[in-house]
Amino acid sequence: MERRKFIKRGAAVASLLSLGIENINADPISENEIIDNAYKFNLKYAPHFGMFKNHAGKDPIDQLNFMADQGFTAFEDNGMMKRDIAMQTKIGETLAKRNMTMGVFVVDKGGNMANTLAAGKKEYVDIFLDGCKRAVEVAKRVNAKWMTVVPGGYQRKLPIGIQDANVIEALRRGAEIFEPHGLTMVLEPLSDSPDLYLQRSDQTYMICKAVNSPSCKILFDIYHLQKTEGHIIRNIDLTWDEIAYFQIGDNPGRKEPTTGELNYKNIFKFIHSRGFDGVLGMEHGNSIEGEKGEIALIEAYKSMDNFLN
Repeated sequence: MERRKFIKRGAAVASLLSLGIENINADPISENEIIDNAYKFNLKYAPHFGMFKNHAGKDPIDQLNFMADQGFTAFEDNGMMKRDIAMQTKIGETLAKRNMTMGVFVVDKGGNMANTLAAGKKEYVDIFLDGCKRAVEVAKRVNAKWMTVVPGGYQRKLPIGIQDANVIEALRRGAEIFEPHGLTMVLEPLSDSPDLYLQRSDQTYMICKAVNSPSCKILFDIYHLQKTEGHIIRNIDLTWDEIAYFQIGDNPGRKEPTTGELNYKNIFKFIHSRGFDGVLGMEHGNSIEGEKGEIALIEAYKSMDNFLN
């Protein structure tokens, strides 16, 4: 496929950034302006499939190449375990060729509302451990290091201490599967429902300390944790030694940075200042549809990544 080359605004972009990203979104774009060189980001932001489909088309490999052409050095795909082996292999080969880091994928049935680890039931734990074993093989094909695990639902008939113990024991057994392969499950506290067991960064920190394994760490999803607890930079600092992965989304709306209340330039600056060399997954939607929205998204990341000046 002859990929449509992306747009460059040059000095015009810089001047519009000083006025605010909204002006960039509204500014008409000339198809005659093109990008010849990928932007050099300070951090490893990871787009996902569908984020640039209007420029790159539907083919997953074309989308990966488009991401790399724009300067993105990482990629994540929650649904990787559901893809066929041939596609997983092709994705892994493309990532290696383009020198991109594979971010998280979700451990299939790795603890959810239907088989919550907080319940302590053997059949639920067995489903989780089977998902971990299958995740190892997928990770090999795509050269992944991190896999997302959500423990599942809160059990209102069990004391919280019992639930904590059940989750910790299940995760210790999962960690035993991942450790020999140098893989890490990252626990994601969520804000989607009050029925979820795992919702706060301090709670996740305690669980990781109790599991006591390099294969069990925190996925600090900034969007979710802004909703449940706020104080993002302080809580990143407090839980830093157990964080292995970040995910991004502005609030409200769960769109790209600059569309909500979060000061992502300061957040990215803090994460960079701590020497973080991992992946920050772009787990959000585009605030504007079509090619124009994809351009606005890239410009938003460029503006928020410009924290060293």
